[in-house]
Amino acid sequence: MSWIRRKLWVLAVGVLAGASGCNPFTLGFLTPIPVQPWVAERMDQKFNHQNDGRVPIMPPVREGFPPPICEDAPSDQEVLRAMPRVPRGVPGVFETFRDDIVIVTNRLVDKIDPPRFFPLVGQAQLHHCHWECVVYYTELVQSDYPFPTYRKKQRVQVIYIDKDHLHLYVGSDPATQKQITQDLTRY
Repeated sequence: MSWIRRKLWVLAVGVLAGASGCNPFTLGFLTPIPVQPWVAERMDQKFNHQNDGRVPIMPPVREGFPPPICEDAPSDQEVLRAMPRVPRGVPGVFETFRDDIVIVTNRLVDKIDPPRFFPLVGQAQLHHCHWECVVYYTELVQSDYPFPTYRKKQRVQVIYIDKDHLHLYVGSDPATQKQITQDLTRY
């Protein structure tokens, strides 16, 4: 009878030791892996672009001059970042690629609101610049296992990007407008 008690005690101690965290492999695939502190900073730099959430502040709209127009279309990098990500596959088994990318941008809205107060800026006019970006590309889905095959399809993706910005409002005095414009643009 004592050998049964001894075996039960050994089994109980083994279960408690495994459940208490003494054994690092008790979690299986959920075993925590130590990560260096710089990994989070690197991922932040890679995926969070500095100017994505910023609104530029431009010189005032001068009276007697034509109103400014939206000339800066979204760059190819901005458009590709706004597109949905390519589905992640298994290298050598199933992969998806985008080839022959052509981007066409069209200006949809170009209007300036009347002046109003913006916190941290003051009196300003909001200039709405809305762009429609049409992305034409060839989607290639490739599989090498169990037998090599691939599929090519022509795809079209439409993305809408807003590039709104503010124009300072300093009143209707032309001399003040000219002075503020010179101060902001340095010429």
